[in-house]
Amino acid sequence: MSGRPIVLVAAVALVDADGRVLLAQRPPGKAMAGLWEFPGGKVAPDETPEQALIRELKEELAIDTEASCLAPFTFASHGYDDFHLLMPLYLCRRWHGVARPLEGQELAWVPPKRLRDYPMPPADVPLVAMLRDFL
Repeated sequence: MSGRPIVLVAAVALVDADGRVLLAQRPPGKAMAGLWEFPGGKVAPDETPEQALIRELKEELAIDTEASCLAPFTFASHGYDDFHLLMPLYLCRRWHGVARPLEGQELAWVPPKRLRDYPMPPADVPLVAMLRDFL
């Protein structure tokens, strides 16, 4: 046993009509500030990963989606110094509204073949090749 807590974070690859994926840059003051990541966030004890994503997308990006629009795709399991991250990644192609940065983050719609051009947290990096090969 590592003695580190397991943190469950749900993430989503929002894919637009042109096949681009939305990335969000972690704002100054947050851990790993400046790195790009898939939108999402921590799953609360009383939530499913899908419920957490629906909540986070509304809070962070002002968009609405439904659990039926979130397709489980893959997951990341990564050991950081203080915790172990378990992160299911969903695909979503249907939502209502236009993604807007509500928490000071930068947003970028990125073609799958260019995802590697954006520095990401270590847990997100292995997901890029899977998305690139799938999309």
